[in-house]
Amino acid sequence: MAGHGTDRHPHGADRLCEAGDRVYSRAVRRGRVPRADAEAVPCLLELALLHPDPDDMGWLVPTSPQEVMTRLLRGMYEEISASQARVGDAVAAFEWYAGLGGRVQAPGEGVAIRVLDGLPRIRAAMDEATEACTTEVLTVQPGGIRREDELSEGLHRALEMRRRGVRMRDLYTHVARHGQGLHNYMELMGDAAEARTLDEVVERLILFDRKVAFIPANADRTIALELRHPALVDYLVTVFERLWRLAIPLAAPLPETGIDGITHRERSIAALLAEGHQDAVVAERLGISVRTCRAHIARLSETLGAASRTQLGVRIAQAGLDGPQRAAEPLPLSDPGRESPTAR
Repeated sequence: MAGHGTDRHPHGADRLCEAGDRVYSRAVRRGRVPRADAEAVPCLLELALLHPDPDDMGWLVPTSPQEVMTRLLRGMYEEISASQARVGDAVAAFEWYAGLGGRVQAPGEGVAIRVLDGLPRIRAAMDEATEACTTEVLTVQPGGIRREDELSEGLHRALEMRRRGVRMRDLYTHVARHGQGLHNYMELMGDAAEARTLDEVVERLILFDRKVAFIPANADRTIALELRHPALVDYLVTVFERLWRLAIPLAAPLPETGIDGITHRERSIAALLAEGHQDAVVAERLGISVRTCRAHIARLSETLGAASRTQLGVRIAQAGLDGPQRAAEPLPLSDPGRESPTAR
């Protein structure tokens, strides 16, 4: 129908227009709809949510909701993987510039990028941002189980922000779920905080009020960058929000792998091994020790009946463990959990 092009429907399958929602829902309920019903919603054909019935071209049949959900999850995973790679490249570039910045006079307040050399300067800048925060803190916490001293160090700051009505959201690796200290901390924070977990996350990130961000600028995190450039901060917020959508609430169980004898963590290890990563890299990305990682690899080999690493790679591919898990249930909008943004 003329006048109903893609400019009238600027959306994806994850957020249908009202008319598209009605027609697609009707098609799912009835099994098919007349082609005329979809003339006002060309988006359904463009997004491959409806397609011609091969037995009668005057009718359109729907793509199953399960297939649409799988397609969306696959696209989100690929987009997030690309974002993670871009963040890694940006951190490496910032580290190089930080080395140059150490040889000139330190910039004053209000600049877009400020190099914080040494833990005292990092803590002072974090304290200042914490005190100025009025609305929201977003953080990404790589690594494994959070130590008690890490959680308690910034507890008084987090409780003060909670008193001021500041909301807090944190992303961790799945391994962090096994630390009782984090769960105790969550009880103290109550409904002021939320936490979710992923197999792996990007490097450490702390965002205050979507105006200032802190990221590490070297491997041992003794140099940090304070970012106030709106474009950089907006980009990091986007990365966080997309990871947040993929993550699983701390209070929710991890999904089953669908393969008897294979745990969620072993599935994650298998996918990274299939990408060609060494044991140490796999362990670091999942927040576990190399020893623990190798124990899981041994158990994975035993379960799959592999007698060598080469054979393990073949069995991983045969079992379909060489990529992200395709099936997943939609996540709730929120769930309680989180750690202090200042306990670094």
